Amino acid sequence: MSDSNTANFTNPSTFILLGIPGLEEAHVWISIPFCAMYAIAVLGNFTILFIVKREPSLHKPMYYFVCMLAITDLVLSTSILPKTLSIFWFSSREIDFNACLTQMFFLHCSTVVESGIFVAMAFDRYVAICHPLRHSTILRNHVVAKIGLAAVLRGGILVLPYPLQARKWPYCRTSIIPHSYCRHTAMLMMSCADIHASSYFSLSVPFLVTGLDLVFIAVSYCQILRALFSLPTKEARFKSFGTCSSHLCAFLVFYIPEALSSVMHRFRHHVPPHVLILIANVHLLASPMLHPVIYGMRTKQIRNRLQQFFSHKRT
Repeated sequence: MSDSNTANFTNPSTFILLGIPGLEEAHVWISIPFCAMYAIAVLGNFTILFIVKREPSLHKPMYYFVCMLAITDLVLSTSILPKTLSIFWFSSREIDFNACLTQMFFLHCSTVVESGIFVAMAFDRYVAICHPLRHSTILRNHVVAKIGLAAVLRGGILVLPYPLQARKWPYCRTSIIPHSYCRHTAMLMMSCADIHASSYFSLSVPFLVTGLDLVFIAVSYCQILRALFSLPTKEARFKSFGTCSSHLCAFLVFYIPEALSSVMHRFRHHVPPHVLILIANVHLLASPMLHPVIYGMRTKQIRNRLQQFFSHKRT
């Protein structure tokens, strides 16, 4: 590559997002389910926040964590979809360099924060079932706030090196990102600097975060199952375990698509690129869309409050 071309790409002012390469003619059609998923996610999560705020009986640690999850889901989905839809609808593929770094930060940070919130929710269920008489004293409001702050700080500290590193890299290969949003791995592939250390760091963060969080969640549920089996009747076991069902469903909705996406990327040489990009987008939209549905349908207090709200509106 000539010096002039290298200079043009060393400090790019903008990047070009291609959307879903190979499916350009179907972008408008693909945008319909994406837009519907985003609309459900925004409406559902704001509804959860509204109900918990308005209903004093829901001012408990479990629902505070549900609200944290709703806010994180809103940040996660909003960080990617508006720009994706602008690509699909208006062919607005340019994204400012700083905007790309900002999108990358909020995308990866939200994912780490959400994983931390699931650990907090598992701890809440452990205390509620294994130490029910101490639940209100262990998980006071200020403790819940500190746990939420710790989850946010952990996400910010672990992900902040991503944009800081990417800002310093020279980009002398291309300014085209064959994706619908800015990913750290895509930025790595465009850089012509020595990225070995950054590559190892970007691989270790999700591995350590997901691995450790899954261990903590597994330990919590092992203790919960031990406590449940010690209960005298099946009805008591079923009722106690029912308080965990929403968390388990939300947990599976978050981690199963992530695991599927990771496996698909492992075999990316055998999978068409547009399939990988579609899966990556659906992975980031599915959990924000399904979490409020899960908590609205499976949590009796939220479901009852929803029914009361709509019946009051009709009268």
